[in-house]
Amino acid sequence: QVQLVESGGGLVQAGGSLRLSCATSGVFKYGNTMAWYRHAPGKSRELVATIDNRGVKKYADSVKGRFTISRENAKETVYLQMNSLKPEDTAVYYCKAELFSGLVLTNQYWGQGTQVTVSS
Repeated sequence: QVQLVESGGGLVQAGGSLRLSCATSGVFKYGNTMAWYRHAPGKSRELVATIDNRGVKKYADSVKGRFTISRENAKETVYLQMNSLKPEDTAVYYCKAELFSGLVLTNQYWGQGTQVTVSS
């Protein structure tokens, strides 16, 4: 059974930092790409960062240089280190797992989300 549980959200002042964690089970035994998305009120869901199981990372332009995605395979956990936070980073952040068989996407799973609020 696949599970994704996010944690680490909260309230922080502009310029501050937070580290989000996504603890998974049933994911890392497969080929996978892990991603962080965010959804702010009144806006469409935005892809923030991805990391595949080779460690290749990609970022949205809006967070490049400020956010870092990483993974710890032994703990089956993915992280999002967020520095120099801005009020526009306020959103619910979601972890997503894409599972692959070779190059074929076989399943996608989402966590429940964690709220990040950045005050000005």
